[in-house]
Amino acid sequence: MSAAEPSRVHVVGAGLAGLAAAVWLAAEGRSVQLHEAAPQAGGRCRSYFDTEIGCRIDNGNHLLLAGNRAALDYLSQIGALGTFESPGEVVFPFIDAATGERWALRPNRGAVPWWVFRRNARVPGSRAWDYHAALGLRQADPSATVAEVLARRRSLFHRLWAPLAVAALNTSAEQASAKMFWRILAETLGRGAATCRSLLPRVGLSETFVDPALAHLRVQGVEIRFGARLKAMAFEPDRVSELMFDSGSIRLGSKDSVILAVPAAIAARLVPALIVPDLYSPIVNAHFRCDTTAETPFFVGVIGGSAEWIFRKRGVLSVTVSAADRMVDRPAPELRDLFWRDVALAYRLPAHSMPQARIVKERRATFLASPQQLSRRPKQTTMWRNLLLAGDYVDTGLPATIEGAIRSGFVAARLTVDYRPRAFHQIGASNSISQAEQEQDHALP
Repeated sequence: MSAAEPSRVHVVGAGLAGLAAAVWLAAEGRSVQLHEAAPQAGGRCRSYFDTEIGCRIDNGNHLLLAGNRAALDYLSQIGALGTFESPGEVVFPFIDAATGERWALRPNRGAVPWWVFRRNARVPGSRAWDYHAALGLRQADPSATVAEVLARRRSLFHRLWAPLAVAALNTSAEQASAKMFWRILAETLGRGAATCRSLLPRVGLSETFVDPALAHLRVQGVEIRFGARLKAMAFEPDRVSELMFDSGSIRLGSKDSVILAVPAAIAARLVPALIVPDLYSPIVNAHFRCDTTAETPFFVGVIGGSAEWIFRKRGVLSVTVSAADRMVDRPAPELRDLFWRDVALAYRLPAHSMPQARIVKERRATFLASPQQLSRRPKQTTMWRNLLLAGDYVDTGLPATIEGAIRSGFVAARLTVDYRPRAFHQIGASNSISQAEQEQDHALP
């Protein structure tokens, strides 16, 4: 074939990783075809109208921070930065469900954590020196858990470190990787208030992350195929040669590439010998149809209750419980009653007047962020020169978050122009593009 032969990138999966890859490639003028098995895009990050409570809700609760630079770069490219709202002050409010005590974490500007020296900016009952223990996460053994490093300061562990670790990693502090938690703290509290400013979609997840991306991609000429389930791929010694969908097959040209941006279990079924995380952690969400005033907090962390985090959205108060093994098998009416007690307490609402509610259970929400499961995360390159992996389960250096998924999509897109085949046994090897390069490339101007 001639050197002028056109090439196309097939992105399989229209979750945030796949959308991010397609957006990056379209911006580079590449020919892109996006395939999605479901009738809609977004994966776990989407909104829908719930007939039970009669309003639009998000599939889950995802908190974006101003320090999530890959996500903000993605939103900038699709013209969706204006779809957010944010509190003017960087503050993380908490309430103790047992005592009713309220407090707030108030990070200061700059990387030096002066806030730990201010009594009204730190956890009640804690001392500035107590926070020094968090530095032990950085030097922790790769097999160490958050609890093994931080549980000695019981009050601070219970009121701050454990809730943050569970929220960020969707894994209990007794199981969660200390190294991974350090990475999260280093990218948020470790960089000061500017990176901790919370950003919440003004309308919903789809209206911020998904709908603008689809509109942008269509304007860029990207072909988007819904209801296109990839059932198999044909492999030659060094490349993927054919994509076999339910509706038919696509033969790949010699310069065509594939970015497989599907969930881990599906990727493992499609790619021979691929090792992926295989233990998962559940999330339980509750959505209460409830109007609140603009003066109420955007979110509240609950200590010692049934709920963990409560988010104020348009016409809805939404509860999230991560690492929800203790909750996922309970009946919905029981969960509704338990959660509403915490919601009413946190937002000063009548406990006896419970609104309509929807309980949503995700039994396999994200992979378990334990040291053992992290070692199973694959790199984004494969032994086939035209096959790249993307998704929150790949080795991004971050847990299964929006930022990690989008970052993986960007990296996979970049790698389509820099094939570096590898053998699957090189699980401990570094990514072809370093983390520092990723962050520099995706930072906002």
